Amino acid sequence: MRFSVNIPNFGDFADARTVARVAAAAEQAGWDGLFIWDHVVHDKQQRRGKPFGDPWMLLTAAALATSRLRLGTLVTPVARRRPEQLARQVATLDSLSGGRVIFGAGLGGPVEDEFGSFGEPTDPVVLAERLDEGLDLLNRYWSGETVDHEGKHYRVRDVTLLPATVQRPRPPVWVGGFWPHRRPMRRAARWDGVVPLFTNARHGQVPAVDDVRDLVSYVHEHREDGPFEVVLGGATPGDPGAAHDLIAPLAEAGATWWDERQLQTGDDLDRLAPVLRRVEQGPPAQRSPE
Repeated sequence: MRFSVNIPNFGDFADARTVARVAAAAEQAGWDGLFIWDHVVHDKQQRRGKPFGDPWMLLTAAALATSRLRLGTLVTPVARRRPEQLARQVATLDSLSGGRVIFGAGLGGPVEDEFGSFGEPTDPVVLAERLDEGLDLLNRYWSGETVDHEGKHYRVRDVTLLPATVQRPRPPVWVGGFWPHRRPMRRAARWDGVVPLFTNARHGQVPAVDDVRDLVSYVHEHREDGPFEVVLGGATPGDPGAAHDLIAPLAEAGATWWDERQLQTGDDLDRLAPVLRRVEQGPPAQRSPE
């Protein structure tokens, strides 16, 4: 199992220098990845007055401060982006980082705040269509080959985006969604990994082992052979033995990454001090009992 740190792109982490500091500390402490949220306003009532940083600028700072750490968003709402611009951002970061990007994609939300506030469509069916069509375009753009496309939501005429991504055939694509909703899981099965939240275990809450087993079984039923990542997350306890006891059954159930998160409902979600303190302790697998 690999281990990553998860931070929002608002509050203390709207500052690229702060994100670079967290990234450097994470690499030094032995973490494998750093993942950042991709929001514009998130929840307008709850986050009103907070600064937000552009995730790709924040990840650029993280890339410049590290040499090994995998970097990406969890998750980017592709339907809120222009695929050609998003393809450029990801390819540029992949080049800068020496091929360390992991691209997390999803529907995005809260829909009314993140989409409706800007006059964008809020129909989940439309957003799902744009997500699928956008992912297909990103895959083709990253190849460096000429793209012609006539789709329901996007049209492209004779476009070649260079340079192609450093990683071939492209950076890994992980897809988010809520379990037990099946459609997002079938979407994830077509790519390289799944980043599930659970209807009974939201951001920062550890999912039940039985739910993870059901999800992993369902995804593999809809997937052809090949490597596939199952990315779970939550807040682990401070005691190393308890952290191991919590994560080990999830790994046995099929999890391949553990993404360390603060509770979304907690006061520490977007504050540097508690996150940095946890990062410097190192990932659970490297924490020995006292």
